[in-house]
Amino acid sequence: MRLRLLASAVKPGQTGSMGWIVHQVRRYPLVGATIVVGIAGALVTLLGWPDVTRWLFTVFAVLVAGYQAIGMVRDLMRGHWGLDILAVTAIVATVLVGEYVASIVIVLMLTGGEALEDYAAGRARRELTALLDRAPQVAHRVRPDGTTEDIAATDVEVGDVLLLRPSEVVPVDSELMSEHAVVDQSSLTGESVPVDLDEGSALLSGSVNAELAVTIRATATAANSQYQRIVALVKDASESKAPVVRLADRYAVPFTGVALAIAGLAWLVSGDPVRFAEVLVVATPCPLLIAAPVAFMGGMSRAARNGIIVKGGGVLEQLGVARTAVFDKTGTLTAGRPSVDAVHPTDGFTEDDVLAAAASAEQYSSHVLAASVRRAAAARGLELRAATTASEQATFGVVAQIDGRPVVVGKLSFVREHAAEATEAPLNEGELAIYVAIDGRYAGSIVARDSVRDNAASTLAEFARLGIRNTVMLTGDAWPTAQFVADQLGITTVQAECLPADKVAAVRAITDRPVIMVGDGVNDAPVLAAADVGIAMGATGSTAASESADVVITLDDISRTARAVVIGRDTRRIALQSIWLGIALSLGLMVVAAFGVIPATIGALSQEVVDLATILGALRALGFRRDRVALAAASRTTPVPAVTS
Repeated sequence: MRLRLLASAVKPGQTGSMGWIVHQVRRYPLVGATIVVGIAGALVTLLGWPDVTRWLFTVFAVLVAGYQAIGMVRDLMRGHWGLDILAVTAIVATVLVGEYVASIVIVLMLTGGEALEDYAAGRARRELTALLDRAPQVAHRVRPDGTTEDIAATDVEVGDVLLLRPSEVVPVDSELMSEHAVVDQSSLTGESVPVDLDEGSALLSGSVNAELAVTIRATATAANSQYQRIVALVKDASESKAPVVRLADRYAVPFTGVALAIAGLAWLVSGDPVRFAEVLVVATPCPLLIAAPVAFMGGMSRAARNGIIVKGGGVLEQLGVARTAVFDKTGTLTAGRPSVDAVHPTDGFTEDDVLAAAASAEQYSSHVLAASVRRAAAARGLELRAATTASEQATFGVVAQIDGRPVVVGKLSFVREHAAEATEAPLNEGELAIYVAIDGRYAGSIVARDSVRDNAASTLAEFARLGIRNTVMLTGDAWPTAQFVADQLGITTVQAECLPADKVAAVRAITDRPVIMVGDGVNDAPVLAAADVGIAMGATGSTAASESADVVITLDDISRTARAVVIGRDTRRIALQSIWLGIALSLGLMVVAAFGVIPATIGALSQEVVDLATILGALRALGFRRDRVALAAASRTTPVPAVTS
């Protein structure tokens, strides 16, 4: 039986009861045909023609067995051995021994399993499909004369002014033009509390406007907006197949052999071929093929509910057995918004000279330190100059031609290539320096400080509790700054002054695997791809990092990385439990049936109960109760802020 994940089903209230029935019959024609044949056989028997019922059930069962056998042979030719062979053998066996009622029940179980799979998979992936269903479709563009026109969200261009009405979804990433707005970003970040925004604030696509109509200006097209990137990740996630799922497939060969052996032995000992059929009737364990996919889809749905987009079931499997966690520093373990503490100019330059030149050059950099320099210059009211040329060397710095003079901003080693007299700035613990050269002369340094995230230490402690005690920090910052942060957090290994290639080499050299790598910047994209599981802090991180990562945290909260590991472990455990539950129940029923205790018809019905029990067990991966317990525990340990008047 194969798992098919269908997007949605028509609900009874949408087209009426009859329309819903017609839709379901078209969706599952074999189920509908089996029910019709079953009802017809029952009516014919009541009319006193049991022989007609026997022939009706027998012919229909043989036709279904032949149809399934064709698919089974195709699978075998592709090298895939499945459990369909047991179902086909059971149908043929019950027909040959005259258990035609049992044969029709097996057919119903086999064909009805598809509907059961779709229900379980749809239930498991509800949070994922909710994200897809909420994708913005329409935007209200404001014309120059003040009127509006409705256009497709995909037709919005950067710079378009849009009207956002109450309760509508923001169609593209935008900037707020109205004085004030309140938006719900829970579908993106997992935060249930509405966010207050002022004029000029950034609006993420997928957010929901509150009571007031506002105007916004598009800052990205639909394809490049935050929500559409998440939708693309979700679509990719739905197509994956976890290692545990493949493991379940491999159980098919030994299980089939054991089932046939028990059935053959029961026939041999009893001398009754009916025993062979009775054993095989209870040996059609759809749970082996359903439980693991449902569990992993449920795990991905649970992750999405927690603001964590996992790109596949295999990623959850790796998270569940991870041994080492590697972290970038800036923007990951720290807040990623460094503040400038001091400017130290050299002779011939003033603080404003150094800061204005550095901020003008840093206009052409996406690094978080560049943003801090620009904010400091703006706070002093300094005018930034445009560059005639500018280039950035990743992790090193920026070279820009401003007012006819070259301005170099970045690391000490980088600036020394242009001004050999540059000297290392004196730093206190936790500080870092940005060096500046103007027109070939060393102009001075800018000292900044980036605070450690409030929950970084508790996140590292949670990793240790989960058994991931080998922690590594990789950063391009200087050794004193890196060591200070590592000591605060209890990180076991530190590598500073790293280039992107150094980070990749460091991750590949780790022997205690699987390895998780957590980062946020564009410079982290290569190492995120090199790790067994790359986790990108996607709320503030770069698109490149999100695309190369296996997991994207949509909330700017590092504790979600530990939550992702918890979800991976829970999902893997539940998937394996569900697989073994299905095997144990099926083997138990086979042993009992071998002694002739379970008639073939009752056995077929009991196997459906086994299917249901296993699927319900797999749906525990949705983790509603565990998340409620975790949320309650977090609320008990989170201090309540004081209310001030």
